[in-house]
Amino acid sequence: MKALTTAGRPGLTLQDVPEPDTPTGHVKVRVLRAGICGTDLHIHHWDAWAEGAVTPGITVGHEFCGEIVELGQGVEGLSVGDLMSAEGHIVCGQCRNCRAGRRHLCINTSNLGVGRNGGFAEFVTVPASNAWVHQGKSLANVTGAELDVFGIYDPLGNAVHTALKFPLVGEDVVITGAGPIGLMAAAVVRMVGARNVLLTDIAPHRLELARSMGFTAIDPRERSIRDTQTDFGMREGFDVALEMSGAPAALPELVDNMNAGGRIAMLGLPSSDISIDWGGVVSRMLTIQGIYGREMYETWYAMTQLIASGLDVSPVITHRFAFDDWEDAFATAESGAASKVILDFE
Repeated sequence: MKALTTAGRPGLTLQDVPEPDTPTGHVKVRVLRAGICGTDLHIHHWDAWAEGAVTPGITVGHEFCGEIVELGQGVEGLSVGDLMSAEGHIVCGQCRNCRAGRRHLCINTSNLGVGRNGGFAEFVTVPASNAWVHQGKSLANVTGAELDVFGIYDPLGNAVHTALKFPLVGEDVVITGAGPIGLMAAAVVRMVGARNVLLTDIAPHRLELARSMGFTAIDPRERSIRDTQTDFGMREGFDVALEMSGAPAALPELVDNMNAGGRIAMLGLPSSDISIDWGGVVSRMLTIQGIYGREMYETWYAMTQLIASGLDVSPVITHRFAFDDWEDAFATAESGAASKVILDFE
């Protein structure tokens, strides 16, 4: 089968590898769609993070959906033909957090496409517990647009987990970072009932896409977050902030623009050390909550029901490529002219 691998050397290459067996407790999946993530770009460039974190020679990719084609011994509750998306974090099931039901905090987590073979391949095997079945959907009735969205349930889960961390009804919300996850989080925030929603970014195409989705979006270098409060008719600071960018300047600016008692959910990984006004955090009783991955599987239930209730995140998918054209897909993802890029395996 074809698989996009590190091939034991820096960078990625498309090569023929043996089709995987299906171990006990696993399912074999024929991949239909996959999304390119920033993690995949780091691996492609084999930067310092990738060199230290990625198992050489593995197949990459952790955002994908597909059709179950084989069940391993002992698998129950799943069927050949089920359409599923994959939870990309493989947990141990034995540590304190796993045993307490907090599997997203497993200290022994391994990641598809980083520590073990992932979904940029014609076939992949995953633990049966990591398969999220799209009930009532099959190749006979699913649309291509639905498959595209199923292929990015992993990052959608990040957006939903972050967005729903704090109460939102009637609240004023600011989101720093209008990449795919930031835009999906904004769509969730709006659907759940936030009053005002502001997005910030410095990339013109991201700001344009956010505005096309009906959001107020600014470049903070040209217009301050504080100025927009007047535009919204706000008398106090923002109630909830979602930090999605990882930009070192984002968190300090959020702290300066929060209402007393405000809450900040932080998904973006900082690219350098950050200095913030901790006195302001303490005196105004701000909450800063780190977010990692998806709650297994409460987040999956939440995003599935949001989609069923009309949440539309398809606008964040701006480009699609055949799997064989992966090099063009990666170049587009890196170009700064795309939001989410999808690989089509059909």
